This record gives sequence, C-alpha cells and structure tokens, in this order.
Amino acid sequence: MTPKQLGYYFPAEFAKHTATWLSWPHKEASWPGKINTIFPVYAEFVKRVAEGELVNINIVDEGMKKFAVQQLEKVNADLSKINFFFHPTNDAWCRDHGPAFLINPKAEQKKVIVDWGYNAWGGKYPPFDLDDVIPTLIAQHYNIPVFHPGIVMEGGSVEFNGKGTLLTTTSCLLNPNRNPHLSQKQIEEYLHKYYGVDHILWLGDGIEGDDTDGHIDDLTRFVNEDTVVTVVETNKKDPNYEPLQENLKLLKTLRLESGKQMNIVELPMPAPLIYEGMRLPTSYANFYISNKYIVVPTFRDKNDDKACAILQECFKDRTVIGLDSTDIIWGLGSFHCLSQQEPEV
Repeated sequence: MTPKQLGYYFPAEFAKHTATWLSWPHKEASWPGKINTIFPVYAEFVKRVAEGELVNINIVDEGMKKFAVQQLEKVNADLSKINFFFHPTNDAWCRDHGPAFLINPKAEQKKVIVDWGYNAWGGKYPPFDLDDVIPTLIAQHYNIPVFHPGIVMEGGSVEFNGKGTLLTTTSCLLNPNRNPHLSQKQIEEYLHKYYGVDHILWLGDGIEGDDTDGHIDDLTRFVNEDTVVTVVETNKKDPNYEPLQENLKLLKTLRLESGKQMNIVELPMPAPLIYEGMRLPTSYANFYISNKYIVVPTFRDKNDDKACAILQECFKDRTVIGLDSTDIIWGLGSFHCLSQQEPEV
C-alpha cells in the first residue's frame, strides 16, 4: 500500500508545525573559505524558529554539539526548545535530504515518513551516503513507518498547497541526472502515490547560479491554498528575465485542483550577487515559513525591504523577518534549503 492509498498526504508549509529539522553545517567545501562567517546568522535562524516550535538538529558527534551550543548561546537561543540527534551528515541541506513527513489525522498512526533517494542534485557533490539515510534514521527514532519509493526526489523541488496540488519544474524533475529511466507521467505517478497529491503543475527553468537544476523553492511558493508568490526580474538584460517571464506566463494559465486560477503575487529579484566570479542563486522566494515567523533571506540589496513588505502582506498571521543571507548563499542555498518542517497532526 502506498501512503496515498493509506490516506496520507504532505501538508502545506504554512500549516502548523511540531518541529523544524536541520542538519548542522560542517562541510567546508560547501562554503569554501567562508564557513565560519555563516554561523552567527544560522544560529539566529535557529533561535527565531525555536520561538514558535521545536528545532531538531542532526549533528555528527559531541564536538559538533558543543560547538553548536556555543553558537546558539551567543544569540541567546532558547536551548530548551532545541534537540540534537546524533545522525551524521555529509552536508547541511536538510530540505533535500531530510524527512518528508506525511499525515493522516484519521489513522491510528497519524504520521509517516517517506525516504526518497538522494544523490546530491544529480551526483554533483559526492559523498552523499550519510545524507541519503537521514529520513530513515528519524523514522527509527520516532518508531514510525517509513516508505522507500526507490527514486530520487528533493524537498526543494516540490511545493504544496495542502489541498492536493503540487508545483514543480521540468528542469529539475525531468533532468536525466535524477531518474533517467522514468517518463514525466511515471514521475507524476510517484508524486501522487508518495506525497498524497491529486494534481501536479509544472513550471520551466530555474534561476541563474542554481546548482539544483531549477528547484521550485527559488521560484514560486504557496502562501495559502490558492495564492503563490513568484519571483520576477525587471532587467531585460539579466539572464533570469526570460525564464522568469515564461514561468509567470505559465502560472497564469495553470489551474488548481479546484479548477480555480491561482492568485499570483510578484516578488522582485535582488541585483546579481557575484562572488569569486560566480553568480549566486539569490532569491527572496527561498523564505522559510515557521509557526511564528516568515524568515526571508536578504542580500544587502535595495529590494530587501520591498520583498519583506510584500511577504508581510501575504502572511497576516506571522511576522516577516529578514536575515542577511549574503554569506550563507555562497553555499548556493538559503533558509528554505536548510530546513524541513515536521507537521503537527
């Protein structure tokens, strides 16, 4: 029996959480020459999320736990809301290697985990064997059922409204470096069965500098069950202009599971951020929805305040806070990429 047959589904991120899962950053190669600069803002992120829910952090060993606690104490985080799990990882991107929690409020077992295959975005950054087993380790800790679909899938490549619609991109899910043996239709069948969705919407290409081949969480996000925010570039000479216009056009033609057109709110893009000759995948769409805050990556850019103000209009029940992601984005991801929610049932 698949999770869908058993009545389980993946809730929207804006639904209430029990906890947020993270994997403490430790891989120097992800932030070459810069890893020490990310800890103050990473700790601040943990602190803010912990104000509204538990934060569960995968760590490698006691030494890493001690270091993490020191960093969290510096920002006065509430350590009573933060738990550490000795689950060794290769890297920090818990959105992609972390557990996919599905729920069925009517079942005796209200929560299950799906452990998709993980290959570090098409085998780009080996080794990834430790990251690949994280969801099963968490399922074992909770003693809850775990499903293994047997194909590669990353949390950052899918977006949910919690009512049956899943949003994704062809550039990522149909990339031959993920599941070359599967057609689009076959991939859709896996999404239906293992995320418990009914309706799948496809967008096109991702943003410049995104090494994930076009994750949806840098492009378009649900802010409620029938509204998305989507990033738009206004500079016609920018390489992001065309693909983002295409996505906007496509969004206007798509319909939700109810047959209704989505409300579309446009988010600006920050100016290009170049570091050591490389364009970084800066996007205000990579915000994280926690129980209390919407944590938005900012980039010391003139559009930072504008993006935060737009998102505050979308989330009347939570406070939007911008955290400087200029150093974190050197790792080619931000707050959403680093986190994975555990829903409350």
